[in-house]
Amino acid sequence: MTTLAPQPLVACHQCDLLHRETALAPGGVARCRRCGGALYRNSGAGLDRAVALTLAALVLLAIANSFPIVALEFQGQQDATTLLGAVEALYRQEKPLVAGLVLVTTIIVPAVELTGMLYLVLPLRLGRVPRHFAPVNRLMHALRPWGMVEVFMLGLLVSLVKLGGFATVIIGTAFWSFGALMVVMAAWLASVDARDLWARTQVPG
Repeated sequence: MTTLAPQPLVACHQCDLLHRETALAPGGVARCRRCGGALYRNSGAGLDRAVALTLAALVLLAIANSFPIVALEFQGQQDATTLLGAVEALYRQEKPLVAGLVLVTTIIVPAVELTGMLYLVLPLRLGRVPRHFAPVNRLMHALRPWGMVEVFMLGLLVSLVKLGGFATVIIGTAFWSFGALMVVMAAWLASVDARDLWARTQVPG
């Protein structure tokens, strides 16, 4: 007597209705029968795109932390600073909590998240499963809400608008790198399906 393997169940993130998981064509989206919410999707993107986007994001993050993010010119004098320099300035102004928050959310967390992404997708692209795939993948999901590059960019834009009335604002290379990093990270999240990564770890060998 043959026992069939149970078909995986997927719960809707909005109404918690359970559905039996089915295969999707590339570009397909599975939606909840009750509320119409997206359950999962098959982006059709391969690991080549995931590796390329991850490497691009790492390069952009390195540029964003190496070059000045903004410079102010006032009465013939120009003062430029990097993101790490801004953290140091906040600390010297006796704001260690704010300095630590900026350091963690805009430098440490993005660096750890991108390194973890590369650790997950590069070995899979080379045909092998990373040794600590499960804990690293869970760490990536736990860190994602703490990567606040978008919030930092929004706050920086508001500050630059206000400072524009007092001094000449010169946008640095790091500013554009952060903007490009946001786009690349959004593309990574849109094109890489966590379910697909988990499925690839079940390949023998």
